[in-house]
Amino acid sequence: MGWGRALGYNLLVLLWTPAALAESFDQQVETLVRPLANGLSSIVFYRIDLFGQAFPLIVLWLAVAALFFTLYMGFINIRGFGLAIRHVRGHYHNPEANGEISHFQAVATAISGTVGIGNIGGVAVAIVIGGPGAALWLVIAGFLSMSTKLVECTLGVKYRRYNDDGSVSGGPMYYLEHYLSCRGAPGWGRLLGGFYALSLVIGCLGIGNMFQSNQAYVQFVTITGGEQSFFAERGWLFGLLIAAAVGLVIIGGIKSIARVAAHIVPFMGILYAISAIVIIAMSVEHIPASLNLIWSSAFTAESVTGGMVGAIIVGFQRALFSNEAGIGSASIAHSAVQTDEPASEGLVSLLEPFIDTVVICSLSSLVIVTTAYPNGLMESGLEGIALTSAAFQHHISWAPYPLAVAALLFAFSTSISWSYYGLKGWTYLFGEGRLTQMLFKGVFCAFIALGCMIQLTAVLDFSDAMVFLIAVPNIIGLYLFAPEVKREVQDYVRRLRAGEVHINE
Repeated sequence: MGWGRALGYNLLVLLWTPAALAESFDQQVETLVRPLANGLSSIVFYRIDLFGQAFPLIVLWLAVAALFFTLYMGFINIRGFGLAIRHVRGHYHNPEANGEISHFQAVATAISGTVGIGNIGGVAVAIVIGGPGAALWLVIAGFLSMSTKLVECTLGVKYRRYNDDGSVSGGPMYYLEHYLSCRGAPGWGRLLGGFYALSLVIGCLGIGNMFQSNQAYVQFVTITGGEQSFFAERGWLFGLLIAAAVGLVIIGGIKSIARVAAHIVPFMGILYAISAIVIIAMSVEHIPASLNLIWSSAFTAESVTGGMVGAIIVGFQRALFSNEAGIGSASIAHSAVQTDEPASEGLVSLLEPFIDTVVICSLSSLVIVTTAYPNGLMESGLEGIALTSAAFQHHISWAPYPLAVAALLFAFSTSISWSYYGLKGWTYLFGEGRLTQMLFKGVFCAFIALGCMIQLTAVLDFSDAMVFLIAVPNIIGLYLFAPEVKREVQDYVRRLRAGEVHINE
């Protein structure tokens, strides 16, 4: 039996047999993939010594790019913010333009792909490791990342391709291929695009799929009775329910995904924001001291958490891992927008890191610093989402329930968006045929169920490394395209001011 047939057989077994067999398969996969995952992770997340602190080189790569694009584009993250809001509100929507979804639906889809469990649990981990000062550097990193996002999303729209059925396909694999093809190296262009697409497919099955469903399952079991929960020994059932819900959405393609994202993203964002603000308000007496602690910790030379350098490293790492600026994945969703002006969607994409990192992650940080710190929760041994949940529960006993709902929605929305990213990587490799697309969607849903049943940590580590590995060629491409993007944005803003762009008041 070939490895492909064997894998398919094992997946079927996992969906219909007891947990013992699942654990056996879990161990087999762990043994097979772990050496590869460790090797790749050691390369992608290689750490260098920076002022006595270990700094992941990939974070430095992304951070330097974010700073460069912010300066090179003349602080477009500030100058273009108002225009971004006007575009999302539909002021410049052209119903006759090419594309499939509106500006609002495009940014909602992209946000749903970045706002995930990490916005709740990952921030808590960052503050535990880097101290309260990490919260400030997280915001600064989110602010700088807005410029990177503008560059890659402008390119995503400009070099997208139109399919025979009226759909569009865009993203780094297309603009990277275009750059090399126009310079007499079409073979290398296709090879680089294929590498990006393959890495994206592998990554989507881990970071945007199994990890999300697993964390949603763990949180759901926790609030429904822990070990006494009906679902405690029925991860397969929870997984199938989530997979079915995701399948119903993604089967309709980007228009269906965008419609759902346009409703679920505002709801989950507002739900979490209000919940966090209420908890912060209930610790109002600690707010001045907490803000002072964040500020002083961000610039302290030495501390148990590594001081200023440690705070910078952890803050930037959490922000860049959260909003994924520089990876290029979000440009795939933005490429489906209905517009003939690439720079218009670049401006819209400024809102994505702002909402994901500056707003959502900052609220999580303030919940931890205003509640967990002054009330001794930091010494409880809790980590990640459990620490955030405990901070909520400190003031309101039932607060973990809306938090769990938000976490479930975050996981669900991330999955549907990453299904589209993975699909576009898949169709780049194997064509836009309907059967090809349905095959991928079936595999994607199967992995969602799988994520609730077994702990494939090696697979998650490998997919995580693959996702950040593609930031290397993508950032190089953004540097090479930077002058072109700058001209594109400047020309579009000039025409906006001159009244030469369609306005839909």
